[in-house]
Amino acid sequence: MRDINLIMIHCTDTPEGRDVTAEEVNEWHRQRGYEMIGYHFLIRLNGDIESGRPLFMKGAACRKGRANDFGVHVCYAGGRDNRGDTADTRTPKQRESLLMLLKWLKRRFPKARIVGHRDFDRGKACPCYDAKNEYMNL
Repeated sequence: MRDINLIMIHCTDTPEGRDVTAEEVNEWHRQRGYEMIGYHFLIRLNGDIESGRPLFMKGAACRKGRANDFGVHVCYAGGRDNRGDTADTRTPKQRESLLMLLKWLKRRFPKARIVGHRDFDRGKACPCYDAKNEYMNL
């Protein structure tokens, strides 16, 4: 298993209310030249958690630093409001599932810090909320 010290939260940068599947994101990423989906987990609007990359594979979701080497990447469907502006669009079910998944990941990787993509790549708004602050007590 990889030495995991980071759990990074992302969003799909899609409009509020538009559901997205891991298979759909996989297609997007493959069209951009990735081997497969860059995230390890995707959380759909109804709270379903879908698997992406296996945990033993490094992620392909952050271009800055070595976050892919040492990170687990979790993405939620959303990130844009109906006007197209960046926004925290997580549904109550997504929030619940994300918290449950993060608790599970922290038990598995207790030394891992939880951060948002924007904490590593200053030009990004992703995941459109302050994940580092929201989950600092996990």
